[in-house]
Amino acid sequence: MRRTLKVLSLLLLAASFTASAQTVASATGVSDPVAQVKHDMSWQFEPFVNVGNGFGNRDQYKFLSAGFEAGKILTPVIGKGWLSGQFQYAGNVMPLWQAYTPAPHDQQYTCIVEGKVAPCELPFGGGTFRGVSITPVILRWEFNTHARKIQPWFQAAGGLIYTTHKFPPNILTNPALGINGGTSVFNFSPQGGGGIHFFLRDKRSIDLGINGVHISSASLGDRNPGVNALVQIQLGYSFWK
Repeated sequence: MRRTLKVLSLLLLAASFTASAQTVASATGVSDPVAQVKHDMSWQFEPFVNVGNGFGNRDQYKFLSAGFEAGKILTPVIGKGWLSGQFQYAGNVMPLWQAYTPAPHDQQYTCIVEGKVAPCELPFGGGTFRGVSITPVILRWEFNTHARKIQPWFQAAGGLIYTTHKFPPNILTNPALGINGGTSVFNFSPQGGGGIHFFLRDKRSIDLGINGVHISSASLGDRNPGVNALVQIQLGYSFWK
């Protein structure tokens, strides 16, 4: 997974440099879908799928989600040079959101038994967690390039995740029922990343993005272990209007 992320990052970087190096097609009837989208300040509609992997103490966590995104370019090109671009506001909804964690197991802790500190094992939850997610705030900067088919972008976003069981898994407060203790069915998902639009033709693009995501309940539960970091790869197909 880490090797895949490195390869995708290099491809994204190479595409960005390639985009900035290309020249705009002259007015000879050659299709220039990037220029068209910029000029029209277009709407973007995109079905997409995400795959992700946790890091650190969550490196065994795998993630899968799918949904639909909509956005609108709100400004003409702002600024000059390689940082110039247009501001886009977007949001998405993911009816499919799943996290795959290690199976329930006993985990070793340090407990206080009869007033003394002693090692102990406590039942710990796990398995597959299912839910839905909504990201109502996506602030995206569409870089201004002279490419006809490739446009890079950068974004910051914030979302909310609801799961049918408390996430992430934790010590079981009721092992017989498999109930996780202390965490929450509601979690927040601040995130940021970048990507590219690759236009196949006018008003149609394949979109590749890489996001770093943090999952936290903001202490809605008694404990907030969260998922400090996961890397998420998004692949989508956009219709521009």
